[in-house]
Amino acid sequence: MRRRPGIGGLQTAAAARDQYRLLGENVAKLRTDLMKEQLATFRSQLEEFARKHKNDIRKNPTFRTQFHEMCAKVGVDPLASNKGFWAELLGIGDFYYELGVQIVEICLATRPHNGGLINLQELCALLRQKRKSDREAVSEDDCLRAISKLKILGSGFEVISVGKRKLVRSVPTELNKDHNEILELAQAQGFVTVDELERRLSWTSGHATDALDTLLDEGLAMIDDGHRDGKRRYWFPCVSSISASVVTDI
Repeated sequence: MRRRPGIGGLQTAAAARDQYRLLGENVAKLRTDLMKEQLATFRSQLEEFARKHKNDIRKNPTFRTQFHEMCAKVGVDPLASNKGFWAELLGIGDFYYELGVQIVEICLATRPHNGGLINLQELCALLRQKRKSDREAVSEDDCLRAISKLKILGSGFEVISVGKRKLVRSVPTELNKDHNEILELAQAQGFVTVDELERRLSWTSGHATDALDTLLDEGLAMIDDGHRDGKRRYWFPCVSSISASVVTDI
């Protein structure tokens, strides 16, 4: 027959649990304090690094990307505000806000040709063309960071992935699974046909036509009927760079 522990035994066990709990809390506090101290040291070193390499950060896009990655690891966002230490030290807040304005201008200028959906690489190329007289080089990472700041405008600016490409959307158009599959197929030649959708996606003619008509209504596709085989081509400027050849002066 097992004996129940006496009052003294219960008190000893409770005291031991309290000691373990206190010990655990002390260890957790020490770890937290040590982590805070290490982060403060790293931030201080990051500030010193930024002062030393100010010109490289501003002029070299690869260096700038690596600097942003270092900042993210210690919870520093140099773009969080256009004022303050980082903006005054590096001026990169102004740099990205200027990029944002120029990206909006390019998206508005190309919208009649691409319906508000443009290939990120093409957008960057047009941005570099627009800024060719400026000293600072611009990378895709710079474009992505500038676009992320445009979300505060609430005007639908967003980067979406379609297949292996990234597209920048500047209108609040919702693309469903069918639309994404069409755009992914169009990346091969810049266009698709109803026959191709039937063959590659196992769609009916009605299914393919409905999806394509929606993209036409949104201004994302262009019709080309000038072929001997009589098959209508649906061109997509956002993946075929038509807008780059059409828009020559932004």
